[in-house]
Amino acid sequence: MRILVATDGSECAGVAVDLVAALDWPAESTIHVVEAVASGMAVFGGPWPPAQPVDTTAIDDDIRKQAERNLETAAERLAGPGRSVETAVATGRAADVILALADQTDADLIVLGSRGHGTLKTMLLGSVSAEVVDHAHAPVLVARSPSVDRVVFAWDGSSCAEKAARVLTDWGPFANAEVHVLSVADAEPPWWVETGIVSEEAAAEAYEEAAEPSRHQHDQLAQDMADRLREAGLKVVPERCDGDPAAQIVRVAQSQEADLVVMGTHGRSGLARLLVGSVARNVLLHASCSVLVVREQGADEEMAPGIA
Repeated sequence: MRILVATDGSECAGVAVDLVAALDWPAESTIHVVEAVASGMAVFGGPWPPAQPVDTTAIDDDIRKQAERNLETAAERLAGPGRSVETAVATGRAADVILALADQTDADLIVLGSRGHGTLKTMLLGSVSAEVVDHAHAPVLVARSPSVDRVVFAWDGSSCAEKAARVLTDWGPFANAEVHVLSVADAEPPWWVETGIVSEEAAAEAYEEAAEPSRHQHDQLAQDMADRLREAGLKVVPERCDGDPAAQIVRVAQSQEADLVVMGTHGRSGLARLLVGSVARNVLLHASCSVLVVREQGADEEMAPGIA
């Protein structure tokens, strides 16, 4: 496998490095570690020039030397039998550098922290992480935990979720994790249930009757996927729940003390192909654990409905 790890020396980037170091990658895997650095006037963080002319050569050198030290530290933590580690300092915007190197190395996976030095501490997902998730062709793992023992897999039977399922069955790093297969029936009561337009009893009966087929379908989806993952040698628990998919995924991940959420997301043509859908976005924003987003690179035609 080819894994690209982005670092900037921050605490969150350190979590990403520790997670990659802890996982059991296939033999002969290559881990590329990259740090993007600003250069010239970009080091001041804005388009305006300083009041006095500034020679940024010394600043550039200091920034690059610090990046090289960060990469050396990361490489030492990532070193291990059966894997090679390569490092690179690149000049440019962090997201642009990460995306370009991922394409150049044909990365199977991009791993990065949830936020870096330049992001407000109150944000759960930094701007660089969000941009990489939106535009990467490869799966992206946003790391918030240094290990993976418990996984919540969001499964709805769609083709994009199927690609995420193959990550669990075909990639070695998650073979020893306990997987909680979650299928969410998006069956919330309609707005008119509590309006008094119809009697409460009649409304409840109508809602239950309408929701039952969806619940049964998602019960079956969770069970079928659980059986399939067991056949692949994984430890699995199936569950179906009702409600908003993103909210339920986050809730279950928290209640199960999960280290990782694995989910698929659509890829489409044009601008929409570059953006993850609302469910994946909301999970990335609100989950306290790591999130692995597996994009389906779809055709230009309509995609099958699923986790968006």
